[in-house]
Amino acid sequence: MVDIATRVYNHKWKIDPIVRSLIDTDFYKLLMCQSVFRNKPDTHVTFSLINRSTHIPLATLVDEGELREQMDHIRSLSLSRGESTWMRGNTFYGKRQMFRPDFMDWFENLSLPPYHLERKGDQYELTFEGAWPEVMLWEIPALAVLMELRSRAVLNDMGRFELQVLYARAMTRVWEKIEALRDIPNLSIADFGTRRRHSYLWQDWCVQAMREGLGENFTGTSNCLIAKNREVEAIGTNAHELPMVYSALANSDAELAKAPYEVLSDWHEEHDGNLRIILPDTYGTEGFLKNAPDWLAGWTGIRVDSGDPAAAAEIAIRWWRERGEDPTEKRVIFSDGLDVAKIAELQAQFDGRVKVSFGWGTLLTNDFRGFVPNDALAPFSLVCKAVSANGRPTVKLSDNPNKAMGPAKEIERYKAVFGVGAQDRQEVVV
Repeated sequence: MVDIATRVYNHKWKIDPIVRSLIDTDFYKLLMCQSVFRNKPDTHVTFSLINRSTHIPLATLVDEGELREQMDHIRSLSLSRGESTWMRGNTFYGKRQMFRPDFMDWFENLSLPPYHLERKGDQYELTFEGAWPEVMLWEIPALAVLMELRSRAVLNDMGRFELQVLYARAMTRVWEKIEALRDIPNLSIADFGTRRRHSYLWQDWCVQAMREGLGENFTGTSNCLIAKNREVEAIGTNAHELPMVYSALANSDAELAKAPYEVLSDWHEEHDGNLRIILPDTYGTEGFLKNAPDWLAGWTGIRVDSGDPAAAAEIAIRWWRERGEDPTEKRVIFSDGLDVAKIAELQAQFDGRVKVSFGWGTLLTNDFRGFVPNDALAPFSLVCKAVSANGRPTVKLSDNPNKAMGPAKEIERYKAVFGVGAQDRQEVVV
């Protein structure tokens, strides 16, 4: 097992790349990239880094030169032979050759496109602009780099023993969470913590701990590199990015109303089984399900990623019943701001009513709360989102208005088109 504290201590003395592989990313990102490569390869998209936690002065904490060095290193990466073999030959979700030969040929020859970095006060403005399949692959590594550089900045003045104690405490916290999870019957849980992890080594350690501590109840990790190296399942389906871009490309309100379903129609052609998971909250869960075509009710399940998770699951259960489907045969994946108490609560509420799964993210892979002065290692909300497509702004409404993004005028337009009324504001934990 890697001595994480010693490795962290040695960061001070030599360059240590944070992202060392193009598959140090989430599985859903690669699945979406293949879909975009097939359906919208020429769409011009801009991604932008957004620090929702403005009290964290990233530009003060993180040296610009070091950030550029890490980003430039990522641009030098290409798919290794072993990584390519894993993607081409491995079985994902019970399917061989999940990634098509034409996509793999393209990916094997890809280097990530240029980035634009600018300091604005005590924050960084980081943007990626270009062909959608290329620029979308920046999101996860860019977030991982900034999160880890912030961690390194805080840890930089700690001595060897202090670091050993810090990581011992953090390991103990994770293990205590795992022990608590063991008491939850019929648990099905995966690691979803790549984007806002403390570090790569720490996420890798957490996955190993989950595997040993939970056995069969641990279903895999969203991180492709860790899945490959640790021989666990790569887990993931799709994200808000697809409906946000498809919607921005719509030429009328009528086309806009149909756009989220066109995303899933394209997905339906490519995937089946447990990859047919609806993400309904981009423009409000209730309205999305109310207006959904009947064939969508036949999909395997939904992922709940914003708002009140129990309320969203209840809406889905009612919807399945109304469409003649048996909710007990459907999967509900909870993935927003989870920790042990919430996992236990949701499992108790929905076990036996649906097939319950959890995608556990930031509070698995980045829970160092209370361990250092001023809580300087506490997780914070950093996102990298598609902000425009072919020159038009993207919009996300979410089931939590605190997660909404886009120009105010467009947000109001989207609310009208999708019939989104009053929403309850909830604190964005991570």
